[in-house]
Amino acid sequence: MTLSKTLMPDEIKHFHESGYLSIPQITTAEEINWMLGIYDRLFDQRAGWENGDFFDFAGTDTPGRAATSPQLIEPSRYEPALKNTQFRVHAHEIAKQLLGPTAELVFEHAMLKPANTGGQTPWHQDEAFFPKYTNYECITFWMPLQPVNAANGCLDFIPASHKGELLSHHRINNDTRIHGLEAEGVDESNKVACPLDAGGATIHHSRTLHHAGPNKTDGPRRAYALGYGVRSKELTLRKDFPWNETRSTARDKRANDALSVMQRYVMRMKSTAKAILR
Repeated sequence: MTLSKTLMPDEIKHFHESGYLSIPQITTAEEINWMLGIYDRLFDQRAGWENGDFFDFAGTDTPGRAATSPQLIEPSRYEPALKNTQFRVHAHEIAKQLLGPTAELVFEHAMLKPANTGGQTPWHQDEAFFPKYTNYECITFWMPLQPVNAANGCLDFIPASHKGELLSHHRINNDTRIHGLEAEGVDESNKVACPLDAGGATIHHSRTLHHAGPNKTDGPRRAYALGYGVRSKELTLRKDFPWNETRSTARDKRANDALSVMQRYVMRMKSTAKAILR
């Protein structure tokens, strides 16, 4: 299987016309095996829970209740070696082909659907999650760490949906305590499923409608995503989307509490420095 480091002209054309692309291999089997050990360790440790980086995408983070769709934002914050993967190098090169030479990494996260219990990811557009003042056009590289298909939750896409407007979204179950979003009024009659082997990848635009079914198998479904963007004054959001203004998740509270602790620490350090210099 050919390792995809750059795209062919017909692949670039397909991406821009359809809003998504599936490539058979973006990194090596050896790297996938190495990443699996790190991935499982970080999820077992619930790395980043205290500051809101670890959370349940489709649940309320209720203590004592198992997460159906746990996710980890910025895994490389908790394992810096992940910054040096071939996956990241190859994704960046492809991103520059699709977005231009100024494309840069703008987000990174890992998503787990536990065996037999991992819930579905509703139809949504990534742009719906963007906070106020986001100022880039973005694409996402989504890489499974084991084979994926309809049984364990491969991605489905609606071709050319990136050419339309951003749809209205609401919180899953209309529960403001839940992080995940669901698009409204989706016509999925022409959806395309993208099964992949481990180390393959899909690439999609931030406005492309996509979905993943539940994990009905006896093994976990692990995926790792990298987002690349190019900055644009024209695309800068001037205000929060209405579905984000009402969000009140436990994850947000943990993140805000952690920020307050850090701010107090910085203030104490500044006060100490002033006292020493007097």
